[in-house]
Amino acid sequence: MTAIFVTATASDVGKTFVAASLIRHLRDMGRQVDAIKPIVEGYDPTQAAASDPGILLAALGLPFSPEAVDRISPWRFRAAISPELAARQEHRGIDVDQVLAYCATAIERRRDILLIEGVGGIMVPLDEERTILDVMMALRLPLILVTGSYPATISHTLTALDSLFRRDMAVMATIISETPGSAVPLEDIVATIARYTEPVIGVPRRQRQGAPEGSVFSGLFGPKGRH
Repeated sequence: MTAIFVTATASDVGKTFVAASLIRHLRDMGRQVDAIKPIVEGYDPTQAAASDPGILLAALGLPFSPEAVDRISPWRFRAAISPELAARQEHRGIDVDQVLAYCATAIERRRDILLIEGVGGIMVPLDEERTILDVMMALRLPLILVTGSYPATISHTLTALDSLFRRDMAVMATIISETPGSAVPLEDIVATIARYTEPVIGVPRRQRQGAPEGSVFSGLFGPKGRH
């Protein structure tokens, strides 16, 4: 395994926090890690260091700069809505073929492991015809599906998994990122979803706030990387 695509059931479920945690874990294992997030919505240039690209750069141990953001996230939009609509608001468009070419180049140039973080949920539209799922299907990389622990997450997660399995996509793990303030215990969500797929990993809220990641992901990669 040399590249992994990190996707999610929806926006704001912790996809970037999970990707950053995976980066730190892999680096702690001695792996060389690169990461890209080609498309970003809800991007505020005045808060760029705290944006998704900024979080990934920090996890990679790289200095923040506009050039670094351009390198890992070429398509950035201000509105926190679907990329197609966000691009339309700015009188722009997303050339999905260019996105695929950008990802393919990053895969070719990787040093060891490359993480590609998607945008929004698994079927968020990128243009009038294609969604981020079309990008995942074209790349055919192992997937990590991230979801939250909010009340409706079980249905959302199983629906997303069904869509992926029906297309013969390889889901290497489902990661439940604890939703702040959720009344549903994280361990209950993990146990329920684990009846339908495996492995399922729960990431507590404290994990997202900077606690050591090793024990959470050790079962996924193992001491030398399971995959």
